[in-house]
Amino acid sequence: MLESPIAPMLANMGWSNMLMMFAQASTGLIETWFLSKLGTSVLAGVAVVVPVLMLMQNMSQGAMGGGISSSVARALGSGNANLVDRLARHALVLNVLIGGAFSAVLLAMARPLFRMLGAHGAALDAASAYGHVVFAGLPLLWGMNALASAIRGTGNMIVPGAVICGGAALLVPLSPCLIFGIGPIPRLGIVGGAWALIAYYAVGAAILGWYCGSGRNAARLVWGPIHWTPMSGILAVGGIACVNPILTNALMALTGAAVGAQAGTAALAGYATAARLEYLLMPIAFGLGAPMVALVGANIGAGKRKRAQHIALIGSAMAFVLAEGVGVAAALWPRAWLGLFGANDQMLRTGVTCLRVIGPFYGFFGLGFSLYFAAQGAGRLKWPLGAGALRLALYAGLGTVVLRATGSLPLFFAIGAGAMVAYGSINLWAVASGRWFAAR
Repeated sequence: MLESPIAPMLANMGWSNMLMMFAQASTGLIETWFLSKLGTSVLAGVAVVVPVLMLMQNMSQGAMGGGISSSVARALGSGNANLVDRLARHALVLNVLIGGAFSAVLLAMARPLFRMLGAHGAALDAASAYGHVVFAGLPLLWGMNALASAIRGTGNMIVPGAVICGGAALLVPLSPCLIFGIGPIPRLGIVGGAWALIAYYAVGAAILGWYCGSGRNAARLVWGPIHWTPMSGILAVGGIACVNPILTNALMALTGAAVGAQAGTAALAGYATAARLEYLLMPIAFGLGAPMVALVGANIGAGKRKRAQHIALIGSAMAFVLAEGVGVAAALWPRAWLGLFGANDQMLRTGVTCLRVIGPFYGFFGLGFSLYFAAQGAGRLKWPLGAGALRLALYAGLGTVVLRATGSLPLFFAIGAGAMVAYGSINLWAVASGRWFAAR
């Protein structure tokens, strides 16, 4: 991690991690495809649960997970073997406690939250049924991602990728069996999809826990006392980094609510389906971003700041190219994506407009999001969080005001595209100019 050529090393470490993230993102998309067969109301109901679930996924894996990986990588880079051996245990306990707290809060406020996000009538009932089961399993999700992050912090992207891809392969046949029923398994409907996700989290956590506990990982999972110091080191990066997924998923939720209030449930379903494609960009950014956390952290720990900066710039350029390719394809052939989830005319019109306006600028999202992970490795999060807040203010704030005043969805989406460009550009400027290292 301290000497090898940067681009080949990022590609070698990133491909398995990217495959893992695509598998993980695809599980939700495949499940949404199955659930869409239950009707537009179910699709709209799931659409308001997804931003909350993705918030938990991004916080546990991208934010707190980045803090865990960064702590492990910097401890390895500095040669502190004693700290490395304590981090997996403290990371697991910390994440499970946080997941349990979120589970209790979200279960208590699920229905009012979904109503606020634009679900009504049958869509609200569907969201409540699905959300209550998924939220009960959040400690498993947070625990699984804590263990995966401890492994990634050592530079090992293969094991988390293999486990999560294997879990996705299990989920694909399990989900329709529970949703529609088969043989002795009764038809559970929308909650069947939620129970399939819970099984996925449980199996993934068990296997990753066994791997860390077997001694095969440099950050070993061993019994011992719990102390505040290792947790505070994780929280110093991961706790602050949790602001980023809050900003990202708040943007999805608030803009979806604005579209639903302006144009109705079918338009909300169309916008949410189009916006789900942005969640597929996260595997690209995270696929390169997670290695960047480990590489930047290890080089910072070893005192190689210039090399850490080069890693961030090269990795973000690679993320830009890959994300831009997805965005351009979505803009050229939007119905190839949207048609997988429904044929409602208003849903398709809204989704097509969104992808044709915003899709050509997806590269800037990949650029900015990958640099957010690099900033975690360095422990410098001021600029990526500021850029994320600006994007939220422009799209969900200014955009919603303009939408209410004009009723124009194309103009609303154009503001979203401009906000995405600003997000990526600010992050790039902060790293390239050296201001990335100037302030915490």
